[in-house]
Amino acid sequence: MGLALAEARLAAAGGDVPVGAVVLAADGRTVLGAGHNEREATGDPTAHAEVLAVRRAAAAAGQWRLSGCTLVVTLEPCTMCAGAAVLSRLDRVVYGARDEKAGAAGSLFDVVRDRRINHRPEVIEGVLAGACAELLTEFFRSR
Repeated sequence: MGLALAEARLAAAGGDVPVGAVVLAADGRTVLGAGHNEREATGDPTAHAEVLAVRRAAAAAGQWRLSGCTLVVTLEPCTMCAGAAVLSRLDRVVYGARDEKAGAAGSLFDVVRDRRINHRPEVIEGVLAGACAELLTEFFRSR
């Protein structure tokens, strides 16, 4: 989560909502892809931290299936990002702060554990939640 927080700080420095993500290989240590929100920087509404990290991880792995891999993200994924986690076949999603307004991994929706979907990653929530939430609070307070 420390690496994801560092990515989130990069987002904030660029004027984007401070969310950061990393995709870890099956060994749990090797970073295959990292990203932070770049919507403001790129004008791309899909440039969420999770999507960018998953794209980079797939490129590094040389395939779209990220079986065995873990997505670590500072904020609970939205529906788009939860869908990306499912469709990329990630084994688990680890997140820090809950997103009661747009979360899709247990808060508002639970896309990743919906039994109607063919792949359901494990979800671990609340990792360094305080630090992740504080970064977001500071960002929005300064606005």
